Amino acid sequence: MIDIILASAGQHIQFSELGLSPNALDLGFFQLKWYSLAYLAGIIIGYWYLTKMIAQPGAPMARRHADDLIFWATLGIIIGGRLGYVFFYQPGILANPIDIFKVWNGGMSLHGGVLGVVLALWWTARKEKLNFLRMCDYIACVIPFGLFFGRMANFVNGELWGRETDVAWAIVFPLGGEVARHPSQLYEAGLEGILYFIITSLLFWKTDARYHPGKLVGTGLLVYGLSRFTVEFFRQPDAGLENLSWGLTMGQTLTVPMILLGIWLVITAKGRRVRVEPPAGEETIA
Repeated sequence: MIDIILASAGQHIQFSELGLSPNALDLGFFQLKWYSLAYLAGIIIGYWYLTKMIAQPGAPMARRHADDLIFWATLGIIIGGRLGYVFFYQPGILANPIDIFKVWNGGMSLHGGVLGVVLALWWTARKEKLNFLRMCDYIACVIPFGLFFGRMANFVNGELWGRETDVAWAIVFPLGGEVARHPSQLYEAGLEGILYFIITSLLFWKTDARYHPGKLVGTGLLVYGLSRFTVEFFRQPDAGLENLSWGLTMGQTLTVPMILLGIWLVITAKGRRVRVEPPAGEETIA
């Protein structure tokens, strides 16, 4: 099978011929990475979308809370994402702790970033005496922006490629050997970014899901968890983490708690239904 894939690799798209570079701007003395821009785009566009959502009736936070939250959430993404990568995927980095801070070399974990954002949400909700779960619902709706741009940056960098394959759209990545591989970064961008956004936005704007604490964040966990679990069958796992003793990859293992939590949050959301009072008048908004 490997011989067949190797023989057919030359017939597939060569990544080097796409003209992509990890640098969006290269002045010699200064380089601006697409990866950095992906994080910035996800945060900025996500914040813009959040302001549109909280402008609707019954929002669990005010604009000033969103302004405060974006700072802590950004720290949570960077610190949590990096530490998650180190502890979940590359614990060997701990042998030289200074390498933990070398984020420019790549290596961020979505799962760690999520934990960082959750802590930022908890801190803001506790400090401002806000409804933590309803805040999570709103933040869950902005996450797909970061996921989409992040996965596209992975593709541009020619990293985190997929398993060997002979499908017509396979790509030969320079760092992936002389074999054609699934462009799994694009699969993830489509599922974790576009599909996730479509589902949560429809729930937010077309239904009363935002008045059922936990439904939106639960749906987000389900969509991401199931998407990542599925894509792991096409994505090349990190060395040594392909098939753990229980039969799953590390990526799949970390999504199982997310899927289970998502199911529970969605199922129980109706019981947490809240009535949101309008600024004036006697009728409730929902």
